[in-house]
Amino acid sequence: MTPTRTAVVLLGGLALVATACAGPGAAGSGQTPVDGQTFTLALGSDPGNLDPHMSVLSVTGQVDKFLYDSLLELSADGKPLPELAEKWTATSTTAATFTLRPGLTCADGAPLTAADVAANIVFVGDPANKSPYAGLTIAPGTKATADEATRTITVTSGAPDAFLLRNVGGLPIVCGKGLADRKLLAKGESGTGLFAVSEAVPNDHYTFTRRKDYKWGPGDWKAEPGLPDKVVLRVVSNTSTAANLLLSGELNAGVIIGPDRQRLDARKLFHGDFNAPLGEIFYNQAAGRPGQDEAVRRALTQSLDLAQFGKVLTSGTGKPSQGLVTADPKACSGDTVTGNLPAHDPAAAAATLDAAGWKAGADGVRVKNGKRLTLNVIYGTQLGPTMAPTAELFQQTWKALGAEVTLKAVDSPGLSQVLFGTGEWEVSLGPLGLTLPSQLVPFVSGPAAPDGTNFGHIANPAYDQAVKQAAAMSGEASCPTWNAAETALIKQVDVVPYIDSVTAVYGSGAKFTISQGAVLPSSIRMYAK
Repeated sequence: MTPTRTAVVLLGGLALVATACAGPGAAGSGQTPVDGQTFTLALGSDPGNLDPHMSVLSVTGQVDKFLYDSLLELSADGKPLPELAEKWTATSTTAATFTLRPGLTCADGAPLTAADVAANIVFVGDPANKSPYAGLTIAPGTKATADEATRTITVTSGAPDAFLLRNVGGLPIVCGKGLADRKLLAKGESGTGLFAVSEAVPNDHYTFTRRKDYKWGPGDWKAEPGLPDKVVLRVVSNTSTAANLLLSGELNAGVIIGPDRQRLDARKLFHGDFNAPLGEIFYNQAAGRPGQDEAVRRALTQSLDLAQFGKVLTSGTGKPSQGLVTADPKACSGDTVTGNLPAHDPAAAAATLDAAGWKAGADGVRVKNGKRLTLNVIYGTQLGPTMAPTAELFQQTWKALGAEVTLKAVDSPGLSQVLFGTGEWEVSLGPLGLTLPSQLVPFVSGPAAPDGTNFGHIANPAYDQAVKQAAAMSGEASCPTWNAAETALIKQVDVVPYIDSVTAVYGSGAKFTISQGAVLPSSIRMYAK
């Protein structure tokens, strides 16, 4: 396992993406855009390796959004917009073409060629390179060829992909020097985006400078007054600290969750919102782990008052989960959760464990075949201040059921290392953030970690069969089958989604648009305070 095989988990450093428009509020006391300013954004944790093909952590995705463009961007209603590509076609689930805009350049001034773009896609599609995007957005074995005369890239997917245009079009694109030396990409260099790295101090801050040669952007974007000259990304792991810095004006933007939102709302700060998963439970089903037995997973879930847990986790502001894909606008609608999870019933949970052979010992801890019911529960510190008390509720509930429960708080890289490396866990409270149902596939099927990204060692034949059928359909027509696949996972208690949050990115002295769960760099406008 390499440290680049990372989890797609949530918030201020952990989730993949969700799409929404900016919310209401005041940017500052003045409403006239101001040039020459520095935009300062809080990161919930350090992004680590900045190579955009080797990490799917949201904190890294936010950083890379400033440095690397993709072929397409999404509008608020989910329609594709030109970015690096000026036009495109996708006539099937296996073939697509993209034509680049003329005059594209790299951060070092070199031209971006069609061959460079094709090489990006081929790199990710080659399983030997172990990109976490392989199987997530780019099917293994995907090929791409370039025609420099027409600036056209032709893509042949390695497997049917119901969302081929959106998946390939959303891949961050790097330049030729970075393809030849990926150490440059690890530092955020060789970019195609609006900004270029000027300073990087891991675990503290990253400073970017706006490129004067950048003439393109989403849709018909053009540089307008108020676009910052510099961007500083500060690592601020404590939500309350970030809220204080927003109120003092030392930060221009940051994700704020939990009770600190009340202070910012009282000051009428601008905010852009997006829907995100927050409460999800995964059980380790590896051989020898208690979660390998569906009866144990079912009993542990039955014992939980998930509605109450959701209130604690979201400070009463969350919405009951209806599926594993929360990004608006959703590619597929529907409710795969309601009625498919075990209902809260502590007595039934105890009876289920009794029937499965887990009997209470003298100290109250259940034992089966001489093995104690021990649960190592991991959760992410970047999920906000309500995560720790919620984890403690899990601990109390499962102790009352007869389990020996140990809690372990980890940061974003630590969560990835445990899930994909050591495998020393029984329960993970780290949610997956997804924009498409197809993105779930490598995390709940196929090779198990550390050889693959199936960190929970899940095996669900009904899910696998439905996925195979859905992938061969195109776009919206595939949605009922994707929903059936997801329902199969939830009915088998392979994943337990219970609460979503409406996550706010607050702004002070600046306004911006939220695109796919991240601040869109080209949308930032600075204002006088």
